[in-house]
Amino acid sequence: MNRAFSRKKDKTWIHSPEALTKHFIPYNVKIPNFPGIPKFLGNAEVEQPKGTEIVKDAVRKLKFARHIKKSEGQKTPKVELQISIYGVKILEAKTKENLHNCQLHRISFCADDKTDKKIFTFICKDAESNKHMCYVFDSEKCAEEITLTIGQAFDLAYKKFLETGGKDVETRKQIASLQKRIQELETENIELKKKVQELEIKVNVTKDPTSPRVMAPPSPSTDLFDMVPFSPASPLLPIPSSNGTELPPLPIRSSETKRDIFGAEPFDPFISVGGDFPPDIQSKLDEMQEGFKMGLTLEGTVFSLDPLDSKC
Repeated sequence: MNRAFSRKKDKTWIHSPEALTKHFIPYNVKIPNFPGIPKFLGNAEVEQPKGTEIVKDAVRKLKFARHIKKSEGQKTPKVELQISIYGVKILEAKTKENLHNCQLHRISFCADDKTDKKIFTFICKDAESNKHMCYVFDSEKCAEEITLTIGQAFDLAYKKFLETGGKDVETRKQIASLQKRIQELETENIELKKKVQELEIKVNVTKDPTSPRVMAPPSPSTDLFDMVPFSPASPLLPIPSSNGTELPPLPIRSSETKRDIFGAEPFDPFISVGGDFPPDIQSKLDEMQEGFKMGLTLEGTVFSLDPLDSKC
């Protein structure tokens, strides 16, 4: 598909772009006895990522299974949907337990039933199994609105991906990973300093305090390992150690490029290019690119369900 999404009828989006990019649109139990609360009929594996007949069969199976459970006294679970440019979260309505988290670039088909206006569904590729799963919901008043909201979120996410190339999200992941590594190194540095102090105390304790002290000519003070403390102002000259051997001269550092204590150049997120990403992040970007290229088919379909399936 050349377009990010396709619809049978061109409709105006119902939410502001900021609501979906900076926050999310909730469909939940805010109003008591509100008839539009989504009910989750379940999900089922399908063979294709899109198609009216594919969805029709999945809906029929899930509605029949729900009819059996209802005859056994089980109620259809109510859920909360949170829709944003990052995906569709399915939460348990009361406990807010996260049941499913469907990334938006994995959703390939979304439709509402024009015959039974309570039913809407979407197909999403599972992240772990790579199987196409069809999610089916029942909402008395909001089925069409939720379908359009998913379509709008996909449209905005696709435009954002084209503008940034996905680097803004992945760069934040890199920065967070580097910050975590810096904290770990700082913690290790503190622990090493403590160990050095403990060793110095032990060495001082083992010395005989009654033994006469011989005054030696003044020489540069050294640490526990006969190393001269580093000073930026110190000349880079060979200094004899306590055992009489001469230490090799320190390498001259270039002042043009600043490096950290490990010799690595500082990380600059604004000069990152596609080749700079690690393989795992690059594969994630490729997956997002492939998902958005597939596009989202957004349409109102006619399922022609049997009367037996019309009540959940």
